[in-house]
Amino acid sequence: MMMDLVQLWMALVGLVVILYVILDGFGLGIGLLFPTAGTEEERDTLMNAIAPIWDANQTWIVFGGGALFAAFPKIYTVLFSALYIPLLTFLFGLIFRGVAFEFRANTQNKKAWNRAFFIGSLVAVLGQGFTLGGYITGVRVVDGAFAGGPFDWLNPFTLIVGLALVVGYILLGATFLIIKTEGTVQERAFRQAFWAALITAGFMLLVSAWTPYHAPELAARWFTEPRVYFVWNFPLLGIIAFGMLLWSLNKKKELMPFLSSILLFLSAYLGLEAAIYPLAVPPDLTVYEAAAQRETQVFTLWGVVVVLPVVLGYTVYSYRVFRGKVAEAEGYH
Repeated sequence: MMMDLVQLWMALVGLVVILYVILDGFGLGIGLLFPTAGTEEERDTLMNAIAPIWDANQTWIVFGGGALFAAFPKIYTVLFSALYIPLLTFLFGLIFRGVAFEFRANTQNKKAWNRAFFIGSLVAVLGQGFTLGGYITGVRVVDGAFAGGPFDWLNPFTLIVGLALVVGYILLGATFLIIKTEGTVQERAFRQAFWAALITAGFMLLVSAWTPYHAPELAARWFTEPRVYFVWNFPLLGIIAFGMLLWSLNKKKELMPFLSSILLFLSAYLGLEAAIYPLAVPPDLTVYEAAAQRETQVFTLWGVVVVLPVVLGYTVYSYRVFRGKVAEAEGYH
């Protein structure tokens, strides 16, 4: 029963993480694309594309952090100790971005806050990327506690992962703009999505090829039976998603590029999780060692049963109400 409960919580936490990455990812991507807008009116259009659903997207990071702390407190403790600098960089970037978002809407001089919105988005994405790179690199754990130094995460591999996430979020942002905008902004988004797709695919190949040299114990799991027959389905899924993405961009489809980009992210995320499981923190800490007591997991599961449908419903409702193209004269200016 304990093993089943742990696996259920891992699935729930994994679901919340990928929902946050995708939903806030395209918002961060639009922030990264902010300097490419030609006029203030175009920047208003970019801002209006995400303004109505901003709060719904941000909800998932709060939910995910609470779920992780309740169900797997040791993961929370170890990762925040090992990756303190990139995690705080990520959080400070989100705060700075949020402040810029609101101040820009309430000032006549938007130039400084345009720059701040871009910088906050860039810092937040790099913080996420460095955190992911440090996680893949592995964390030294002794007796259930972090036993390394504050800069163990800092290496060329981590920097490459950070840059890869920047381009990946630009891809999500550009494909979302294809859905929400029209005219000049949409045409530019098609071009940006095409180049971002090519560069993202290149980074995915680079990271995949580098991982066996950087984290050999993790890469070895890719070739272990019977895992090998399951893990390698996800690169195949990524290839299919990439082909669909290029085809839909070439045909000027509106919804398909965004869905294909999500599928591309899912292929990378699920491939990583399938290779790592049952590790919670590579290379040694398993999910069973990191899990909270059974009573705690059962108690907090009742909270998830209540809260998760509410958050999902709020997110779906927000997207439904604010569906359709962005009207340039409305929203945040």
